[in-house]
Amino acid sequence: MEQNTSWLDHIEENLIASLLGIMTLLTFANVVARYVFNSNIFWALELTVFLFAWLVLLGASYAVKKTSHLGVDAIVNMLSIDKRRILALFTALVCILYALLLLKGSWDYWAPYANLPPTEGRWFPTGFVDNFRGRGWYETQDIPVPFFMRWLEDAFNAGAEYEKMPKVVPYLVMPLSMFLLLFRFIQAGIAIWKGKIDMMIVSHEAEDDVDKANKAMAESEIK
Repeated sequence: MEQNTSWLDHIEENLIASLLGIMTLLTFANVVARYVFNSNIFWALELTVFLFAWLVLLGASYAVKKTSHLGVDAIVNMLSIDKRRILALFTALVCILYALLLLKGSWDYWAPYANLPPTEGRWFPTGFVDNFRGRGWYETQDIPVPFFMRWLEDAFNAGAEYEKMPKVVPYLVMPLSMFLLLFRFIQAGIAIWKGKIDMMIVSHEAEDDVDKANKAMAESEIK
């Protein structure tokens, strides 16, 4: 289980780093094209927006794992260890329910673009919709389809050629990221239950960095 989790961690880290790198290169290339060659990469802006959405949504679940989400622990630190653990378990439960709602909503939004049925039920899924209209033919505005993704035409567009990237691809991040978010919240809840952690947010990380900096300055003055 730990090996599988580590494998997943590496995928998340590399994907997030790759997204950030591609966004930077695209923006830089577009600036050079505009001010040096008086040209424009017309699809770069739309692609950068989608990549930023992927970065934010995938980063949200990764931040849960790293306890990097901001939070206020002034009241929590006033409680005893047992009460802090109970409060943390309650928080994890609320976050899991919230992630489930987000997962349902994101699936229902993305599924028609993949010609898949959305779920029934207002809050929680009670089944799948029988009669729905597929939107696999919906395309983005400017992003071209790379050659290695032409198989999407047979999978989602009945073999008809796409002129632009189908929306099923960029919108995939919605259910994917919400599933990862749910997975990370469940992991955090299990860790709290086992007593490995006592809260889901970072605690005094900035203060630790300041202490390290002060110690380094003090050591340099002594030398």
